[in-house]
Amino acid sequence: MPFPISNAALARALEARGYDEPTPVQLAVLQPEAADRDLLVSAQTGSGKTVAYGLALASTVMGESERLPATVQPLVLVIAPTRELALQVHAELTWLYEPAGGRIVSCVGGMNIRVEQRELQRGCHMVVGTPGRLQDHLQRGYLKLNECEAVVLDEADEMLDLGFKDELEFILKAAPETRRTLLFSATIAREIAALARNYQQNALRIDTVARNQPHADIEYRAIRLVGHELENGLVNLLRMHEARALVFCATRDTVRHLHASLLARGFNAVALSGELSQNERNAALSALRDGRAQVCIATDVAARGLDLPELDLVIHAELPTNKATMLHRSGRTGRAGRKGLSLLLVPASKRRRAELLLGSASITATWEDPPTPEQIRARDQERLLADEQLSLPPGGDELALAQELLARQSPEAIAAALIRLYRARLPEPASVTILPPEAPRRAAPREPTAPYRGEAGTGIWFRAPIGRQDNADPKWLIPLICRQGGVTKQDIGAIRIFDSETKFEIAPETAERFASAIAAQTGAEVALEPSSPPGAGFTRPPRPTGPQAPRKPYGGVDKPPRPFGGKPTEQQRRRVNKAKRAG
Repeated sequence: MPFPISNAALARALEARGYDEPTPVQLAVLQPEAADRDLLVSAQTGSGKTVAYGLALASTVMGESERLPATVQPLVLVIAPTRELALQVHAELTWLYEPAGGRIVSCVGGMNIRVEQRELQRGCHMVVGTPGRLQDHLQRGYLKLNECEAVVLDEADEMLDLGFKDELEFILKAAPETRRTLLFSATIAREIAALARNYQQNALRIDTVARNQPHADIEYRAIRLVGHELENGLVNLLRMHEARALVFCATRDTVRHLHASLLARGFNAVALSGELSQNERNAALSALRDGRAQVCIATDVAARGLDLPELDLVIHAELPTNKATMLHRSGRTGRAGRKGLSLLLVPASKRRRAELLLGSASITATWEDPPTPEQIRARDQERLLADEQLSLPPGGDELALAQELLARQSPEAIAAALIRLYRARLPEPASVTILPPEAPRRAAPREPTAPYRGEAGTGIWFRAPIGRQDNADPKWLIPLICRQGGVTKQDIGAIRIFDSETKFEIAPETAERFASAIAAQTGAEVALEPSSPPGAGFTRPPRPTGPQAPRKPYGGVDKPPRPFGGKPTEQQRRRVNKAKRAG
């Protein structure tokens, strides 16, 4: 279906860019009922909404003319949450309105404000910027909105998440009340609806997708991993897919660690976090877009507004905090009709959390094991045999060189050398533990009085070669057992700490999986192994029998400690007096 537009200049721009038919959001904003009205639009990331509101603005600023009118002050103001998104919007609107003589200016943080000031003074038709920088220009008098006919809020939900509410209200109050207001957001939350009520008039609500539904072009997979092998699992997934990937982490420290580790392993990787300068961010994104880098490791905030049309893979190295974050992360792939893949790395101890997260987002994920080195090498062989370079005829001096090589070496030796050269450029796969299939979950949670918890003899016993002399303590033993065995705290029963070893119980239904996990490990923090139950060497002290002297409160101290050097409380005095009378 062709674009339902009558403006010849915009039609030429779309044709030059290869736009044959509109996306759902583009078609919706071009319907007759949406013409010259305020719009409240809910659209997924990557749905073509920039071109959508670019086309929707044409009737307001151009009418039936093919050329934009001469003006000094901007006719349109577009507000975006991040520098990257603002610059992408600037680029999209530039090519769309170029045949109409449009002049588009960007105003974003991190750029030279003096250059932006000169651009604004020269006059323009549209301004695209971030909230903070736009407010700065308004306060300095560089930007005037007296002739502004339309304001667009792109990804309004992210702007509110980033704390730009005050800046948005300042900018919207500076624009004429007769303007059009177009508000685009991935989700229409309560705050977005309130913003629309305050600054829109008779807005048309457009939902191009079912609410709270995941992106149909994205496939979700959950990867089961042992807790301490998350990095190895990430390495093998990157090697297996060999796709342009965006890896999400929760903190800057994790971004730095993974970036350094992947570089050391031979990956072409870049990092994005809030501590980078704008030039460093631009260099990283440029490397990713032109193919010099295949992997980008980023935090949620640093990746907001990124537009990487050819991104095929998103990996959640650390689980998202909520469903909105997961959908925003995953929405970086599967854009403009392309298929995308979203992988969640799930340690065994966090499986339940991952299941709740997927359920809250109405996502059905396939649970898989991480690729093994053998599977990766088999995939490498398939890629080598399918490489198009093998089917191309020799050109230039290649034929003469090939004949000289054949005269010196056998075809088998040359082929073997080719294989070695091909493998030398590939990062080495990592060793991973394949967890046994998880046993079915109980229909109801375990009761506090269940016989297994707290009673020795009902579980399967294992041992660790550390004890009291090594300062063994359940506070750090339990997390260690969970990491190495791929179990949760609820699967651990009694713990018995001796002088030189510690014995602990694992629930019968998870013991086999636990045993397989620890047996497959090499170089573990502590060597865990199966064990017999504690024998005669472990005896509990007998309970005292007969009349006993009353215990003194506060560890045998007659008077309670005075809080902060003050007087004892009335309750403390009563307890002391009661203890004295009993004695």
